[in-house]
Amino acid sequence: MGTDGRTKQLLRFAWDDRVTLARVVTVATEDVRIPVARARVERLGAAVLRAEGIRDAQVSITFVTSRRMAALNWTHLGHRGPTDVISFEFSGPGTTGDIYIAPDVARENARAHGCGVREELLRLCVHGVLHILGHDHPTDESRAKSTMWKRQEQLLARAMTSA
Repeated sequence: MGTDGRTKQLLRFAWDDRVTLARVVTVATEDVRIPVARARVERLGAAVLRAEGIRDAQVSITFVTSRRMAALNWTHLGHRGPTDVISFEFSGPGTTGDIYIAPDVARENARAHGCGVREELLRLCVHGVLHILGHDHPTDESRAKSTMWKRQEQLLARAMTSA
């Protein structure tokens, strides 16, 4: 049984307009070494997106020097000095964003909070993805009690047990 021209046209239209959904997480390092495999960071980013119900996303996670982070912090937020993580969400189809993490600042945080550097780097990855998804927290000491922070720690705990 053949198809007529109209049916072929409809089939071609449906095929060309199909929606491809994917969670794409890329990881890069700029002049720094990290004690976590990039593949693990990619999997973690994708797991956070999946846990938050995001089906279509393109996220980059870049580990940078403290000097580069300080420049990003000044240029985009008007703050002096390096910070641990900065996230940028972009408009467009799906969820799109860039996350920058300073491993040296993460090391300082880990020492101050009594946890390992790997754990802190993974925490910052989760934190950055949640910010891209629109989550926010207070900037004072109460942030650890915020909904975002609790979700971050829940997702981090899952990641640490599945490693």
